[in-house]
Amino acid sequence: MYVKLQLDTNSFHIFCNNRASPNVGVSVSPLEKIERIRKLREQTLLETPTGDEKRFNLIHKQDREKPVLTKRVLEKNSDRDLRITKRGGAKVSSNKRFGAKVNGLNGNGSVSKLHNRCSTKWVNYGGCIPAILHALDTIKDLDEALKPWEDTLTNKERSIILKEQSSWQRAMEIFEWFKGKGCYELNVIHYNIMIRILGKQRQWSHLERLCDEMKNRNILPINSTYGTLIDVYTKGGLKGEALVWLEKMNEQGMEPDEVTMGIVVQMYKKTGEFQKAEEFFKRWSLGESLKHRGISKASSRQENETRVNLFLSSYTYNTLIDTYGKAGQLKEASETFAEMLRKGIVPTTVTFNTMIHICGNHGQLEEVALLMQKMEELRCPPDTRTYNILISIHAKHNDINMAASYFKRMKEDQLQPDLVSYRTLLYAFSIRHMVDDAEDLVSEMDEKGLEIDEYTQSALTRMYIEAGKLEKSWLWFMRFHLVGNMTSECYSANIDAYGEHGHVVEAEKVFRCCQDQNKLTVLEFNVMIKAYGLGKNYDKACVLFDSMESYGVVPDKCSYSSLIQILASADLPDKAKHYLKKMQEAGLVSDCIQYCAVVSSFVKLGRLEMAEELYKEMISFDVKPDVIVYGVLINAFADIGSVKKAITYVDAMKRAGLPGNTVIYNSLIKLYTKVGYLREAQETYKLLQSSEAGPDAYSSNCMIDLYSEQSMVKQAEDIFESMKRKADANEFTFAMMLCMYKRLGRFEEAIKIAKHMRDLGLLTDLLSFNNVLGLYALDGRFKEAVGTFREMVGADIQPDDCTFKSLGIVLVKCGISKQAIGKLEATRKKDPNSGLQAWLVALSTIVDVDNDDENDDTADV
Repeated sequence: MYVKLQLDTNSFHIFCNNRASPNVGVSVSPLEKIERIRKLREQTLLETPTGDEKRFNLIHKQDREKPVLTKRVLEKNSDRDLRITKRGGAKVSSNKRFGAKVNGLNGNGSVSKLHNRCSTKWVNYGGCIPAILHALDTIKDLDEALKPWEDTLTNKERSIILKEQSSWQRAMEIFEWFKGKGCYELNVIHYNIMIRILGKQRQWSHLERLCDEMKNRNILPINSTYGTLIDVYTKGGLKGEALVWLEKMNEQGMEPDEVTMGIVVQMYKKTGEFQKAEEFFKRWSLGESLKHRGISKASSRQENETRVNLFLSSYTYNTLIDTYGKAGQLKEASETFAEMLRKGIVPTTVTFNTMIHICGNHGQLEEVALLMQKMEELRCPPDTRTYNILISIHAKHNDINMAASYFKRMKEDQLQPDLVSYRTLLYAFSIRHMVDDAEDLVSEMDEKGLEIDEYTQSALTRMYIEAGKLEKSWLWFMRFHLVGNMTSECYSANIDAYGEHGHVVEAEKVFRCCQDQNKLTVLEFNVMIKAYGLGKNYDKACVLFDSMESYGVVPDKCSYSSLIQILASADLPDKAKHYLKKMQEAGLVSDCIQYCAVVSSFVKLGRLEMAEELYKEMISFDVKPDVIVYGVLINAFADIGSVKKAITYVDAMKRAGLPGNTVIYNSLIKLYTKVGYLREAQETYKLLQSSEAGPDAYSSNCMIDLYSEQSMVKQAEDIFESMKRKADANEFTFAMMLCMYKRLGRFEEAIKIAKHMRDLGLLTDLLSFNNVLGLYALDGRFKEAVGTFREMVGADIQPDDCTFKSLGIVLVKCGISKQAIGKLEATRKKDPNSGLQAWLVALSTIVDVDNDDENDDTADV
C-alpha cells in the first residue's frame, strides 16, 4: 500500500463493534447519522500513549460560544404529579395536561399498556410520546387523538410525532393540524423533518410548496435544511435540483458543515463524478467552497484556520475512502486512511471493509493481509461483509484455497455466511470445475434452506457440462425445472450452456421443457438458433425461426441478426439475404452490420455482382454503409485488379465523410501495385505510415516491389531497412531486394542478401530458392548454384521449369551442349524422378561440389 499502516494501537479506545455492518462500503444515510456524528465530535476521548486523556472538542468555535438553550425537564413530585420545569424558571403545574381519560395511560400520564402495534422504539422515548403515537396510530381524527396533549405539546414532541409517521399523507395532515391551531411554534427543524419525509416519497410538488412556505414565514434554512434538500433530490435522481440548492446555500454565504459536505460528496460519488467529489472536499477542507461575495478575506482566513484544525468523523473518512476507491485512486484512499489513523479516529468495520475492497481490486493482497492484522490489533472484528470481500478478491486473483479458507474462518468466528458468501464461492468453484467442492457447498445450502438462485443454477449446469459430466448436468437442470419456478431467463441460460458446447440434443430438450411450462419467449428462440448455428444445423435454425410466430413470439433484432450471421458465415448468402429482406420489412434494420455480413459472404464466393446489388439495395433503404462495408468491396475489386470499381468505392467512402483505415489502405496499395500506380501507392503508404498501427509487412513489400520495378533503389532500401529494424522483413522482402539488385547487375549486394537469407533461415520457399539459384548461375558461382539445388531437393521442395532453366545456364557455361541439356529435359518430363536424378548426376560430373566448403568464391569446371 502507498501508505504503510504503522500506528500505536494503544492510542485508541477500543469500541465494541457490532458484527453486522452494511453490505456496502459506506451506505448509511448521512442525515440519519447527524445526531450520532455530532455527539461523537463533541465527546470523542482519545488516550495518548503516555496514558493521559485528551479531549477533542470538535465543534466550531462560533457554535461553542452560543448561549445554552433552555431545556425542559420532567420532574416527579412526591404526590406523583408531573411538573414541567424550565432551567432557571419557576415550576408550572401540568395536572390539567393529563386530566382527560385516555386508554393506555395511568393516573400520572405514563404508559400502562399499549397496542401491540406500538414499537419498542416508541416505548424507548418514554414520557407521553408512546401514548401520543399510539393514539395517532389508532384514531383517525386528529382533534380526538391529540386532545389530551393539545395544550402542552413541546417542540421536541412535535418533532418526534412528525418523524415517526410512516405515511407522508398522515405526516402532512398532522403538520397542517399544528399550523391550523395557531398556538404552536413551527421551527426549521419541523420543516426539515417534513422535507425529508416528502423527499423520500418523491413528493416534489408538496416539497416545493413547503420551501415557499418557509420563505413566506421568514423561517430561515439552516445547514441541515440544505443538506436534507440536496440529499433527497440526489436520491430521487434529480442531481440538477440538488445542485441548485447547493448554489442557493453558497449564495446565502452559508458554509456547509461536515454532514452537508458529506452529502455533497456522496452526490457526486453516486453519479460517478469522482473528481468533482474530491475537488469539493478539498475546497471545503480549505474553507474555499464558500463563494458568496460578502465574505471578507479576514473571515475567510479565520475559517481556514478553523478548518485546518478540524477533526472529521469516521463517517466522513469512510465516505472519502469509498469515493477514492470507486474512482480507482488507491493512493489517495490509502493516504486518507493513514490520515484517519494519525488523527486518532478509530476505524470502524465499514472503514476496513472499504479499504480491503479497494486494495483487493488493485491486486494489493499483501496490504489486504496487513489490514486484517490491524483489524485484529484494534479489536475491530470482521463481519460477514468483510469475509465476503475476502472470498471474492482471492477468488478473483485465482487463489481459490485462500477464498475457501476465509469461508471456513467466517464460520469459526461464529458468523453465518449469507447468500452472497455461498454464491460467490460456489461460482468460483464452478468455473474451475471443482465439482466435489461445489456439491458439498450445495448440500450445505440445502441443509440451511438457502435458496439457490438462477444465476448459480446455470453456472453449475455449465460446470457439469465443461467437466464432461453431461448426465449430472441434466439431473441438476431437472431438479429446478420440476419445481416449476424457473424463469424464461434461466431456461435461456441453460439452453445456451448446452449449445455453446455443441450439445444440441440437450439444448433442444431444455427448449421443450420451457415449451411445456408455457414460458417460451424470444430469448429461448434466440439461444436455440445460436445453438443450431454452432452445431452447423442451418436448416433447423431456419425452421425454428420460421415457427416463432406460430408460438405467438415475434422475432426481434437479435433473432434476425443471429440467423443472418450464421447463414452468411456458412457461405449461404442467398438464404441470409432472404432473412435480411424480412428484417428490413419488419423495420428492424438500423445499421449496416447485417448487410455487411451478407455482402462479405457473396464476396468470399466471388459473386461480386450480388455483393454490389446488395450494396445498392442498402443505399436505397437509406442504410449508411460503414468503413468495413467499403473495405470489403474495395479489397474484393483490388484482388481482381479492377481499378475503376475499387476507386468508385473509395470515392463513395470519401463523399460519406468516412476516414480510411489500415485495412482499406492495404487494399489500395495491393491494387496500385498490381496496376503500377506509383504516385497513388506512395500517397496511400504515407497515410499508413502516419496511422497508429503503421504499415504492415504486406504493404511494405508491395511498395518495395513497385520501387524495384521503377528501379528506385534508394526508396526500396529505405523501406527494407525500416522493416529490418521493426523485425517485419520476411522471406518475400529479402527475395524482392535480391531480385532488384540482380536485375540491376549489382551482384555483390544481391549475394549479401542471399547470405543473409540463409543465415536467418529464410530460404524455405520455391521462389526464394529459384531467385538465389538464378543469382549464382548468372554470377558464375556454379558450386553455390549446385549446392543450393541439392539443398532444395533435400528440403523436399519440388523444382519447377524456372529451376532447371537456371541449372541449364550453369551447364552451358560449363561447356555442355544445348542438345545434351535438351535430352536431360526430355527425360525429366517423361519421368520426373528419373529426370531429377539425371540432372543431379550431370551437375555432379561437370561441377566438383565440395559440401564442406560452400563459401568458396570460385567454382572448378
